[in-house]
Amino acid sequence: MRFHLIDRVEEWEPARSVRARKVTSYSEDYWEEVDGQPIVPPPFLFEALCQAGTWLIMNTTDRRKRAALLSVDSVSWLGHVTPGAVLEMVGTVDSFGEERAILSGHVTADGVTVLEASEIMCALIDADDLASADETERLQTMINRAGD
Repeated sequence: MRFHLIDRVEEWEPARSVRARKVTSYSEDYWEEVDGQPIVPPPFLFEALCQAGTWLIMNTTDRRKRAALLSVDSVSWLGHVTPGAVLEMVGTVDSFGEERAILSGHVTADGVTVLEASEIMCALIDADDLASADETERLQTMINRAGD
């Protein structure tokens, strides 16, 4: 994963919900200019929500499974995000099985909703097929600092 769009998983309930955050910074590599102002490209907001969902799946399955995007019912981009904004990704599980999960959620920037998405369907694949177990555990320890 080139872009880590989650700084912290604030809270999660196994197979039910996740709330994560990201503090944006000028030092990020992804800014694009719109009307002379740097913004987070809208697909990156969707990716941040998907990464929060992936951490929910990995936390729920004790790092055995990860999510691979299959389809999305709808995505609405509702506003721009500028450097310094605090993003909050909130996802809820519509269904969770052995082979796939469906989540819906939203992203806010400083409390204002900037993205809504519904029925994000993901295949659940073996995590070891994508990254080493040690690296995944290291990232999980770093990301799951809720309450620190």
